[in-house]
Amino acid sequence: MDMYVSIVARTIILYFLIVFIFRLMGKREVGELSIFDLVVFLMIAEIGITSIENHKDPLLHTIIPMSVLLLIQISLAYLSLKSDKVRHLLDGKPTIIINRGKVDEHAMRSQRYNFDDLLTQLREQNINNVADVEFAILESNGKLSIIVKNENERQMLHLPLIIDGHIQQENLKMMNLNQFWLKEQLKKLGYNDLQNISLCSFHKGKLSVDIKDEIK
Repeated sequence: MDMYVSIVARTIILYFLIVFIFRLMGKREVGELSIFDLVVFLMIAEIGITSIENHKDPLLHTIIPMSVLLLIQISLAYLSLKSDKVRHLLDGKPTIIINRGKVDEHAMRSQRYNFDDLLTQLREQNINNVADVEFAILESNGKLSIIVKNENERQMLHLPLIIDGHIQQENLKMMNLNQFWLKEQLKKLGYNDLQNISLCSFHKGKLSVDIKDEIK
C-alpha cells in the first residue's frame, strides 16, 4: 500500500514541477519548438517517468537534473536574444527552397528535405504548381512559408529587413533591395542608429519600424 501512495504522491509532485518548469521556459507552441527545446522537454519528461518508476529513489535525485536542464535552457535562450550566432546555432536559419518559381535543389539537399515533403506542404496550402510560388522558405521549425506570385509581387512581400539591429541581407536580396537603400530610407524617417531598431519590415512600399524598449 505504501508503494502505491508513494507513486501517486511522486506523480502529483512531478506533474506540478514539470508544468512549473515549462512555464519558466516560456510560452511557445509545440510546432514552434526548436530542436534544442524539444531535446530539453524530452529529457525532462524521461527523468520524470524514471523517477515515478523508481519510487524508492530520493526525489532530490530527480529535482537536481531537472533544475540543471532548466538553467541551461534559460541561459542559452538569453544568449540567443543577445547573439545572432548563438540563435542560429540553436534554432537554425530559414532556408529558401523556391526562389522566384525555381526549386533550389542544393538548399533542399543541405536540409535533407525531399520533393515529397515539398509537394506535400505546397498541397496543404492549396498550391499545385511550383511555378506559382515566388518564394518558399523552410523555417527553422520545419514549417514552409510560401509567398505566391502576384502582379504587384514586390509590394506584397512582407519580410523583416532588420531584426535586433542586424540587417537581414538575404531578405534584402529577395526583394531586390540593398543595404545602402535601406539605410537611406531609415535616415529619411529619422532612424540613424540601426542598433536601436528591434524590427523593421517593408510592406506595400513602406517601411514599418519598431524601436527597442519603446513600450515600457
